[in-house]
Amino acid sequence: MSNEDYLKDISEIKNLMNKSSRFISLSGLSGILAGIYALIGAAVAYYIVTNSTRGYLILDGIIFKICAAILLSVAALSIITGIYLTTRKAKKNGEKIWDSSSKRLIINFLIPLVVGGLYILIILNQERYGHTAALMLIFYGLALVNASKYSIGDIRYLGITQIILGLMCAFMPSYGFWFWVLGFGVMHIIYGSIMHFKYDIK
Repeated sequence: MSNEDYLKDISEIKNLMNKSSRFISLSGLSGILAGIYALIGAAVAYYIVTNSTRGYLILDGIIFKICAAILLSVAALSIITGIYLTTRKAKKNGEKIWDSSSKRLIINFLIPLVVGGLYILIILNQERYGHTAALMLIFYGLALVNASKYSIGDIRYLGITQIILGLMCAFMPSYGFWFWVLGFGVMHIIYGSIMHFKYDIK
């Protein structure tokens, strides 16, 4: 065998090992749509809050409950879209949607996310609202970085970006809404577009 054949075999073995240890069927289009959902939800919430009598949120107010419902709706739509498009991509590529790599991905993604969500609920209950957006970005970024070990490595860069935005937001909490829009809206669209053209289009 020539050196080129050896290199080709090594490359194929590396690809097989990568596929067996990483879940690589994530859809870039789901990232784009998640960003669009976030921007729409943010626009609706901004309109509702700025046109309310108080012009700001309080935890036990109806406006807060409406905004929380919008946030949950955005998250639910993003999850449903992600599952649907990822499942479709996996079937198209002849890959399993639920195997050891996808299980590791979900577990490592959920641990920082659930811890962060519980911590945010605790500080909201204590009426400490100032760093909510920053914490959401930071814990979401940590979840992405943690999960990137079991999926497409590019997710790590999105996670790092979210963490940086979260830390910047912590320095400027009065701009928390706009950092949230940038992180969950704009960055998802940019990241999703890159992933779509890099991995989805063949």
